[in-house]
Amino acid sequence: MSAWSRWLRNAAGSTAWAVTLWALPAHAAPQDFIATKPGIEATRLVDWVLASGDAHGKPFAIVDKRAAHLYVFHPDGRLAGHTPVLLGSALGDNIVPGVGERTQNGTLRPEDKTTPAGRFEAAPGTNAKGEHVVWVDYDSAFAIHRLRPGFAYKTRNARLATTGSGDKRVSWGCVVAPVSFYEKVVERVLGQGRSIVYVLPERSPVQKVFDAL
Repeated sequence: MSAWSRWLRNAAGSTAWAVTLWALPAHAAPQDFIATKPGIEATRLVDWVLASGDAHGKPFAIVDKRAAHLYVFHPDGRLAGHTPVLLGSALGDNIVPGVGERTQNGTLRPEDKTTPAGRFEAAPGTNAKGEHVVWVDYDSAFAIHRLRPGFAYKTRNARLATTGSGDKRVSWGCVVAPVSFYEKVVERVLGQGRSIVYVLPERSPVQKVFDAL
């Protein structure tokens, strides 16, 4: 068995879904979420998720790439927390073919480093170093994880503290959260079982990914 195959076995499976939505009556997003002043598209997506029951009783998360922001929700729709995040350094909404294997063998190209948009069935697991992550799409090595220690830690942590979303486009494609937020919110809410992660597009029209929006 290859190292890549062994790595995949350690990850919990997830599948990106092609999303087809339909018009539903308006459903108010939670006031704690509205109080964070989210973007219009993020608000409409939360409205739809709650009105349609699309998360099927699972916790869920919204990644607003244009704002470089992550929102995590309990299964009943209550906001568990929100935070700025680091995202892929390459703009784009699609998974580049072969990106997962190239991530693991160290041959990732600049154009591979996108954070893909869509609806994903996610699950907790571990990466090749044994660190806890939430696999959004493990075949493409797309995960939500904590800011990792290393030579770039201070620089990346400083980027998380800025107000500009453009400062946060530095990851290999994963959604990178501050350590405290990951441990207190992501790991406790999304890291206990399967969840749904919705990633809003940045280049594609939002209706192409989520029809009802």
